[in-house]
Amino acid sequence: MPDSTMVDPSAWAGMIEKATPFVITMGLKLLAAVLIYLVGRWIARLIANTLKKIMTRGKVDASLVSFVGNIVYAIILVFVIIAAISKLGVQTTSFIAIIGAAGLAVGMALQGSLSNFAAGVMLILFKPFKLGDSIIGAGITGKVHDIGVFHTIILTGDNRKVIVPNAKLSADSITNLSAMPTRRIELAISVPGGTDLDSARELLLAVVNSEEKV
Repeated sequence: MPDSTMVDPSAWAGMIEKATPFVITMGLKLLAAVLIYLVGRWIARLIANTLKKIMTRGKVDASLVSFVGNIVYAIILVFVIIAAISKLGVQTTSFIAIIGAAGLAVGMALQGSLSNFAAGVMLILFKPFKLGDSIIGAGITGKVHDIGVFHTIILTGDNRKVIVPNAKLSADSITNLSAMPTRRIELAISVPGGTDLDSARELLLAVVNSEEKV
């Protein structure tokens, strides 16, 4: 009796013949997806590094350079991954919708932090003040100790450390007391009623003229 477990070789050949185009097609799609991912990742890293170099040459704060570079790299890489998955024949509409919803949720949750970050970028780029400057801003008077991505640290005259959110600082008027090399100062000097004003004026002018910084 013939063995029932034996498979007709012609059937095997037919199955292989039918499967071969599918395997080749999927293999080519997988190869294309891998190439898209590798090339896209290289381009993302190139763009991020180029942006970092440009910002570094522009003397942008190092923390901001790193943060922006990483954000740009991550955003480009997400689109590269979506393109690679799409090449495999997978519908990416749902992925894009999920990413958009997640981005919206994160944006709403970090609204305050994002506004501080945007304000920090503006402060670093336009430089209304620099480290060591004495300023009046957000109701605080003191010397700028550090300009961060999200907040600025100001040391007051009595050596208190005040951390001011960048959004609050940029929304208020900023008076830079160190921007100009010289400043005009008005001093009211009171003298007794019987004082000789001409003598008092000469004495005050002599004191002022003896000071090299005046």
